[in-house]
Amino acid sequence: MKTTFSSSPNSKSEIRNPKQIRMYQIQNPKRSQPKKVSSLPIRFSDLFRISKFGFRISASALLLAVTLAAPAAERLPLFDGKTFTGWTGDTNKTWRIADGTLVGGSLEANVPRNEFLATERSFTNFVLRLKFKLTGKSGFINAGVQIRSQRASNPVNEMVGYQADLGDPKWWGSLYDESRRNKMLAESDMAKLNGVLKRGDWNDYEIRCEGRRLRLAINGTPTVDYTEPDETIPQFGRIGLQIHGGAVAEVSYKDITVEVLP
Repeated sequence: MKTTFSSSPNSKSEIRNPKQIRMYQIQNPKRSQPKKVSSLPIRFSDLFRISKFGFRISASALLLAVTLAAPAAERLPLFDGKTFTGWTGDTNKTWRIADGTLVGGSLEANVPRNEFLATERSFTNFVLRLKFKLTGKSGFINAGVQIRSQRASNPVNEMVGYQADLGDPKWWGSLYDESRRNKMLAESDMAKLNGVLKRGDWNDYEIRCEGRRLRLAINGTPTVDYTEPDETIPQFGRIGLQIHGGAVAEVSYKDITVEVLP
């Protein structure tokens, strides 16, 4: 077999053996070397193109722009684990701080009425994350997390607004309208939730409020996806932690953070 190399644009020479091949490489170093492939990174300007129809942005450029313009939202702690800073409520009798958690109620005496520990700040669109533990001995053992709510004027211990509910027999992960319409707006599927719910132990609650849509999840399991049909209902307000009255019960909350959304 013979191999043919081009020694010039207009001539051909036949190289029949290895010695001739080596001599050809020495005499023609530029022709014998493989072309180098550029390893320069893609320039930002290369992501954009001009066409006769005007300025056009490539899909890669759009993705990059969105990534740069939308940094990950920060999770803000609402409880410092030591003080009631940023919160209001009955901190003399009902609410206390123990081992870095907010604790409401008592396992030694009946809780006489609903009590709420509420944030001083109001929120509109956000993701609220926290851990909760509900225990009790007798009565209506129940608690909940208020969202987009306000303090009631009469009675002053109540709050008005949405409540992400907690408690048996079927209120875990349900959405209740506290002291306003006084009804359950959406119920969770307890058949699914019972598989992940840890009664008497710590559980994760995630509450996402975006526009008129409210979504709840316990331990990663979605429980409610509700869109408010009544446009007169306010979609902003305080966050509150409840211990329900009428029971010998105690609720604990910790690791409370909020991610503010646009």
